[in-house]
Amino acid sequence: MKKGLGFTDVFCIAAGAMISSGIFVLPGLAFSLVGPAMIISYLIAGMLALIGVFSVIELATAMPKAGGDYYFLTRSLGPLVGTVSGLLSWFALSLKTAFAVFGLAEVVFLLSAGKVPMFATAVPVTLFFVVLNIKGTEVAAKFEVVLVFALLLLMGGYFLIGAPNIELSHFRPFIAEGSGMNTIISTAGFVVVSFGGLLKTATIAEEVRNPRKNIPAGFIAATLAITLLYFLLLTVTVGILPANELSGSFTPIADAARMFAGPIGYIAITVAAVLAFITTANAGIMSASRYPLALGRDKLLPPFLGKVNKQDSPTVALVLTGVIILSALLLDIATLVKPPSAVVISSYILSAMAVLVMRRSKLTNYRPTFRVPWCPWLPLFGIGCFSFLIYDMGMAAVEISLGLVVLGLLIYFFYGRKRTNVDYALLHIAQDVMNKELTSDSLEKELYEIVHERDEVVHDAFGEILKKAGALDLEPGATQESLLHAISQTLEQELSLSEQEIRTRFEEREAQGSCVLTPFVAIPHIIVEGEKLFKILLVRSREGIEFEVDTSVKAFFVIVGSHDMRHLHLKALAAIAHIVQHPEFEKRWETAKNESQLKDILLLGERIRM
Repeated sequence: MKKGLGFTDVFCIAAGAMISSGIFVLPGLAFSLVGPAMIISYLIAGMLALIGVFSVIELATAMPKAGGDYYFLTRSLGPLVGTVSGLLSWFALSLKTAFAVFGLAEVVFLLSAGKVPMFATAVPVTLFFVVLNIKGTEVAAKFEVVLVFALLLLMGGYFLIGAPNIELSHFRPFIAEGSGMNTIISTAGFVVVSFGGLLKTATIAEEVRNPRKNIPAGFIAATLAITLLYFLLLTVTVGILPANELSGSFTPIADAARMFAGPIGYIAITVAAVLAFITTANAGIMSASRYPLALGRDKLLPPFLGKVNKQDSPTVALVLTGVIILSALLLDIATLVKPPSAVVISSYILSAMAVLVMRRSKLTNYRPTFRVPWCPWLPLFGIGCFSFLIYDMGMAAVEISLGLVVLGLLIYFFYGRKRTNVDYALLHIAQDVMNKELTSDSLEKELYEIVHERDEVVHDAFGEILKKAGALDLEPGATQESLLHAISQTLEQELSLSEQEIRTRFEEREAQGSCVLTPFVAIPHIIVEGEKLFKILLVRSREGIEFEVDTSVKAFFVIVGSHDMRHLHLKALAAIAHIVQHPEFEKRWETAKNESQLKDILLLGERIRM
């Protein structure tokens, strides 16, 4: 798909997806549960969302593909988990989008004094955004950027004008009678859906320019900015609106604005609410539609769902998502909130598990440009916290989700399993444990293509030679003698020299100066007669071969070239020297499963290409 989204687009899509009913509608309901301490609940939800989003960022930078968490989970935990999770996320984000459409329709209903029914607003709004997204992601994204900046400007004005009017007495008692820490945490689980926009943004990772930088920067900036914004807005709202008016209100921010800024303030915040609902609806439809797109690509759903139009927009997936959103509006508001919260939390749990599995699988071409800090402890901590939130929410919160799980299982076993053949990381772990062949190289090849596209790798002359290079894995117990024998025997088939002549030339070159570049890497190289002759042979010794004191060379890059290729010889030496300096080079070299993956390490290596 076309890569037309930059940092500003990522930030605004994520922020716009979060600023909606979560702040304009939910605070009144959250206040009725725990009182002013709901501010703490929002902060806890924001911190947990940041912990969860670290895993999403790592996976998204390693695999920036349409479908977000569905794609990650399918390639890490398998197509069964991916199918179930993809359907859950699709319906959950559709419900969250329906919640935003509901909020917009509610505002119109109130402004019209009850004359404009909800569906009279909801239907044309949903259709508008479906059509807008069919026109192209870039068009929808630019629309989002303008609205989000206008929204942030209005929200900033709300805080600056409202802060001087805060009544500290409104914060006493801080925790509502009969509530406690458990209620605060439970309320955090209730409002964590306010941060669900982060998962939405991951689904459009394939359309982001320079995803290695723009995805981490956009995600983290949006999470921190919105957490801070929620804190400031809720502090003003609680400090101004009396408890009896705030509790259970569907328009708490607008009600507070009317108290400290009169009709003009009320109108300004109503406009902000409308903008927020619009940005969330736009981002929601854009993102939710990428789930059926990805499922269709993998043939876990009918392939026509994976088709895109001339503008690279998934028309069928968008239309179907719009139908689900309109159908969801028939549900009550509690149903629109709780299932998405449960699914968002579950997605964070599964994303953390996916990171642990991808790391443990030791896949050579799994190359995230952002890594979860303090791994595995932070992902494990997140899994524990999110699991507690789901448990604390009770079965009522996951009833619809359980129904969708059953639907996902049926679709996989009776449709998808027969049509897809997706390789996944968990199989690679099982293969290592059981010492039994269970996988192919298809996942490594897929990851190779993803990194190649992500980093816009251009294969120069050195890269083209690497594609044709040979690769050897020496038997255990290899020595300098057996190394020379293997090199000479392999090159004899490609050079007009005998094995003994090749061996002698390498020995003479070594006598002039050691070929050892580092204690881990050596570059044996010779010049031979001929024209336009240049070859590279990759050799690995898993146990290492001792050349000098305190060296155990495991990576050998054998270079053979004619005199007229001296310039390429020097470029190759510089490229290899650059690649082997990467902090993960040695680990990747040791864990590569076969000769093909050894070549991938160099082909995808970070270096200056000429």
